[in-house]
Amino acid sequence: MQVFRYSGPEFSPYDEGRAPEVDDGRWVAPRATGPLRASLSLPGSKSLTNRELVLSALASEPSTLRLPLHSRDTDLMVRALRGLGVGIDEVANDEPFGPDYLITPSELTGGTSVDCGLAGTVMRFLPPVAALALGPVSFDGDASARRRPMTTTVDSLRALGVDVSDDGRGALPFSLYGTGEVEGGEVEIDASASSQFVSGLLLSAPRFSRGLSIRHTGERLPSLPHIEMTIETLARRGVEVESPEPGVWRVAPGPISGRDVTIEPDLSNAAPFLVAALVAGGTVSIRHWPTETTQVGADLIELLPLWGATVTLDGDTLTVDGGVGLIGGGSLPGVDVDLSRGGELAPALVALAALASGPSTITGIGHLRGHETDRLAALAAEITALGGSVEELDDGLHLEPSPLHAGQWRSYEDHRMATAGAIIGLAVDGVEIDDVGVTSKTLPQFVELWDDLLGRRSPARPADIDLLGFL
Repeated sequence: MQVFRYSGPEFSPYDEGRAPEVDDGRWVAPRATGPLRASLSLPGSKSLTNRELVLSALASEPSTLRLPLHSRDTDLMVRALRGLGVGIDEVANDEPFGPDYLITPSELTGGTSVDCGLAGTVMRFLPPVAALALGPVSFDGDASARRRPMTTTVDSLRALGVDVSDDGRGALPFSLYGTGEVEGGEVEIDASASSQFVSGLLLSAPRFSRGLSIRHTGERLPSLPHIEMTIETLARRGVEVESPEPGVWRVAPGPISGRDVTIEPDLSNAAPFLVAALVAGGTVSIRHWPTETTQVGADLIELLPLWGATVTLDGDTLTVDGGVGLIGGGSLPGVDVDLSRGGELAPALVALAALASGPSTITGIGHLRGHETDRLAALAAEITALGGSVEELDDGLHLEPSPLHAGQWRSYEDHRMATAGAIIGLAVDGVEIDDVGVTSKTLPQFVELWDDLLGRRSPARPADIDLLGFL
């Protein structure tokens, strides 16, 4: 086995072994030619890695994160926390996904700039942390990040007495001046656009002088499992979050414990690979699947059977059997499904619905308009460009069966758009992703894993190099 050692921003483990089809990001998604027999391991969860990084930075003693994700989103979080004065050292291990982290908290200092990239967890989790630092901290990101809603973060910090300057934009770029402490107390917010607004406040709340009481005032709250994930990570560090009624959370002031934690694999990133079994037929297994988790990717166990899959969990291995699949002459039914619990699964499942023989309606995903791109508009545009029939709804998409053809699939700087195009490419010749490199946001090894899924091996990566533990 070849093991990559990550050594900071100058070198990244996902720079190696890129498949030869990639040229300036363009990538022709490979067509499946037969049933799959794949068993894969996946890197760690982005959502858990970035939550644990923040809590480790605010803790009262050091923490160790084992098997953290190394991707653009998590690298941005690490760099930002280091800029605030947090000690984050890399510790070698024998795994192929990159080093562990030893995090040593210290007094937070300002006088730094935070590059958020396109990472919602950075732009929404770190401003409350920066408010606890002493001095100015500025936030900006990619051009597309400036279109993502940030009014709730800006307004909530102002309500807590933090000096924030955004020139009335309610979006990046903005800056704040930390005084070394936040009094806390009570705050009302509208988190209808993203559950990350709640999670960002909850993560820092124990360090506020009076703790924090949050009341959500909006009509809906998307991705509630992500808030449950935040509450669970806090609980494991000795912080209790009370929720006396739906949409209300209370955190008392107190210490955050250090922790030695192993990060679960990213179950949402498993979606394209598991969906592939229904398209190509055969079986796909994901190893190290947790028996208990707060990740929304676990909902795939109930969702994929709606399209006819057989899903089994044997120990810590999850297997999806897609039967003969589309490639073997089978068909996929249309479905009606509400994905308000786990909208991040929507791109993969919408791609699957685009290949179905019956109509599908996928709802509960209106909040995806404020993600890396307007995912509803993007999915509708790209599927339609390939010959599909998609109608945008206020809260979702309606798809009618229609034969698809070759063409370019635009990724919109969105990792999940790129992987959705790869799913369609399993059944449709000539689907070219314009920039598969955007998958580095949360799954830098996507191309290599996709090759492994299909039993392909790149000349740049000989068969004796087991990059990702493929069996």
